Amino acid sequence: MRKSRNAMMAAGAVLALALPSVGHADVVVRGKEGAPLDEIREAPASIYNDLRTIVAQPSPSEVDPKLLGPVLLNKSAHIDMEKGTATLPLRRGRLANGTPVWFILTDATDQNIAELQGLAYSPKLAFALTGKGTRKATIDKDGTFVFTSGSVDFKPALSITPGPANAPFPPKAFQPGSVGDADYTPLVYVENSAKALLYNAPVVSQASEAELNAMCDGKVDYSKVHDKVARICPRDGTVTIKLTLGFTFDKPIFYISTEANDPLVASLENATYTPAMKDLPFALEDASPGESAERIVVVVNGPTGKDNPHRQGLVSALSGEGGPLNVLGGIPTINLDYSPMWRLFPAVWTDEAIQKGYRYRITSALQAAEMSTRGYLKSLDGGDFRAVGFVVNCPVVYRIN
Repeated sequence: MRKSRNAMMAAGAVLALALPSVGHADVVVRGKEGAPLDEIREAPASIYNDLRTIVAQPSPSEVDPKLLGPVLLNKSAHIDMEKGTATLPLRRGRLANGTPVWFILTDATDQNIAELQGLAYSPKLAFALTGKGTRKATIDKDGTFVFTSGSVDFKPALSITPGPANAPFPPKAFQPGSVGDADYTPLVYVENSAKALLYNAPVVSQASEAELNAMCDGKVDYSKVHDKVARICPRDGTVTIKLTLGFTFDKPIFYISTEANDPLVASLENATYTPAMKDLPFALEDASPGESAERIVVVVNGPTGKDNPHRQGLVSALSGEGGPLNVLGGIPTINLDYSPMWRLFPAVWTDEAIQKGYRYRITSALQAAEMSTRGYLKSLDGGDFRAVGFVVNCPVVYRIN
């Protein structure tokens, strides 16, 4: 029954995107002369505060995914645009000692496998076989993953205490809501595959099946599951994950934040603190041999104000105005260097940029590089804008435009 439901979900995702629901369906955006702009519609409720308009259907991306319009990048997911969630197949596994492991699959290093299973293809993720950056598993004949090591403690309560109102970042105190042990990583190398295969397989729970089936009504116990879970139900074989709005090359996208190699970053992302990810390379060029991660720009002190169309950054997020609106590098359909692993580039606007009124919402890594070259963006320590060693696991699920 689980397999047929998951197959229906994958098929239903395509149908749902062909006729997406919108929060304000009766509103038509018009041009200066009052004529309807058929390619533009009002954004759904989940992103309306930060993005008022999106591309309408039908769109050029239906002919070619590289063209303008929405693209479902993880075809195993069903997207609810109104709620800002993705419902994915819930995968079953166990540790060698019998502890249950429930996880999702988001990316694969083999293109045929990725297409077959509705995942995103990430060739550079193959370079993640470094140190403890990847753990191993075998797949039993019933499809159960058996992991050689790695466990996650979901008992800690996620908490972030912002700094004072005029300086909420950095926070006074923080605690990630889940913590991986020294051997846990979401990256999994399948040992009994006939060809090299590495999955991105974030763990969302290690509770018993009975405990999770008690959460099928949406009342989630976050001492037993990942903080991004909105609903989980082994009986149905599904898990619903809260999505995060970001940008890539001026296009809005939805992604999932699941792990980070730093406790502060993990707290800010509502992700699992994963020390083993510190073994992943982070400072090479995007397309260099050995580089397994792409770049993500996290603005610290962007413009603030909940209704400000340029609102962005950690100061804004910690002030309760919305998400940080991070800027990701290459994703499938746009570039060749996509990886769900992102090396973090903190971006701090200089006093000169602020005084001159040059701050704005950055939506492309190219814009960040331009402002850095002009001297208007620096790193956290006042030094050059650069990767600082933080790596986050943020698989991209849906390109909105």
